[in-house]
Amino acid sequence: MAKKSVIPFGPQHPVLPEPIHLDLVIEDETVVEAIPNIGFVHRGLEGLVELRDFNRMTYIIERTCGICSFGHGMGYVETIEKIMNVEIPDRAKFLRTIWAELGRMHSHLLWLGLLADSFGFESLFYQCWRVREKILDLHELTTGGRVIFSVNKVGGVIKDITPEMQKAILDTLTEVEKEIRDLQRTFMGDYSVQSRLKGVGVLTKDQASMLGCIGPFGRASGLPSDMRVRGYEAYGMLDFEPITSTEGDSFARCDCRIRELYQSINLIRQAIAKMPAGDLFVPVKGNPDGEYFNRIEQPRGEALYYVKAEGNQNLTRFRLRTPTFANIAGLCETLKGADLADVPILILTIDPCISCTER
Repeated sequence: MAKKSVIPFGPQHPVLPEPIHLDLVIEDETVVEAIPNIGFVHRGLEGLVELRDFNRMTYIIERTCGICSFGHGMGYVETIEKIMNVEIPDRAKFLRTIWAELGRMHSHLLWLGLLADSFGFESLFYQCWRVREKILDLHELTTGGRVIFSVNKVGGVIKDITPEMQKAILDTLTEVEKEIRDLQRTFMGDYSVQSRLKGVGVLTKDQASMLGCIGPFGRASGLPSDMRVRGYEAYGMLDFEPITSTEGDSFARCDCRIRELYQSINLIRQAIAKMPAGDLFVPVKGNPDGEYFNRIEQPRGEALYYVKAEGNQNLTRFRLRTPTFANIAGLCETLKGADLADVPILILTIDPCISCTER
């Protein structure tokens, strides 16, 4: 009978840009159990609501994560707007949707590059990040920022996307779409990629549902969960369907994210074509009084925002549940029975953001 050993994985590891620690129980080279341990970079962002007024908190919440920063700001101000019964202008809804989808694209391209790097495909890593730079250029063109954008405010947005900017977005997306097709051919057709991803870390639909998996990680196992179908912002005025797969392995998770890149391009084109004229924001007076749960679809999956206010400038409570936190249980399930050499890749397949998780 093989002897069991416990191997610590993380918090420092070449494949981890942020610290997460797993105790891996192994027999020979096979993982029997994975025990997660988070909490290395707790920053206390949620507690700051007692020290900063609800408008200034918009810019703090954005800094929860540098990759999905726009979505965090949007999710927070949406929650405040629901409490205060504020209906923002349609143009602001479309602008938020465009920026959210640009954020999804740059996040997925970043992940594809990191995945390629995890199994040693350096040239593919550089190509993914080269394409991603074009999306960041569009962020910089329209918001002035490449990491933190600060365009959301309670009541709408503070910047507009001019007709010239819209043309630049469409032209760039045409170029990017062609380059994504080249990336897709490599990720989906290269033998070395398939040998590291196909049949690795299989998670069935029933397992994904029972463990509450979300985002591309859950959709790759057949769960059609996508908060955008709720129709928040301009999504209710656009045509799309959640992208799913049935294989539930690492290859399917890669495939889902690549197909979501095309979906984001299509959504941005629709939003630009349908975007109405009008104001960017409505004046908001007073302080929020009440509580609300809000759910939006971040690049990694569903993010849940809870705000409680009692009529003061400072909120009473703010709570954020991030996609990575929800997917850790599913990650531990995929690690069971995996080869030790596949652990770094399997951790990456949930697209972990420990910065978000330990806010």
